[in-house]
Amino acid sequence: CSNLAFRLVIAGYIQACRGLMISAVCLGFFGAVFGLVGMKCTKIGGSDQTKAKIACLAGLIFILSGLCSMTSCSLYANKITSEFFDPTFVAQKYELGAALFIGWAGASLCIIGGSIFCFSIAENSSAPRMGYAYNGATSVMSSRTKVHTTVPDKSPPKHFDKNAYV
Repeated sequence: CSNLAFRLVIAGYIQACRGLMISAVCLGFFGAVFGLVGMKCTKIGGSDQTKAKIACLAGLIFILSGLCSMTSCSLYANKITSEFFDPTFVAQKYELGAALFIGWAGASLCIIGGSIFCFSIAENSSAPRMGYAYNGATSVMSSRTKVHTTVPDKSPPKHFDKNAYV
């Protein structure tokens, strides 16, 4: 009977990994919601400065989600590795699988994406953007044959060929 009760109890590190992964998924969901609200292309969220703060909050939540996921994958991998190399461990030994590597990659992407969200606030505080002047479109043929005069010619052009529309 005690053997059955022992089988129903899940090891502490698996419970910790499970809790960290659930919190990472929940944080990722809220980070995505705040990220959508904080984008400049949405109409909800208020002014640009408020949207920048919301986007920075979304970045922090994504970083926290990535750290929870990274911690969970690393904790599980540490336990697997220590059991695998332990010569006194006689139960079934496991190896690192694809799920752990996918978890590490996803956690890294969450941390990188959250950092990008946090650094996107720095663009708003920089100097104003410089404007560029439009000089007009010219085709290769018209730029070679163009006669530059001081008085612009007001008469319409006499001949249109296919290069005039490019």
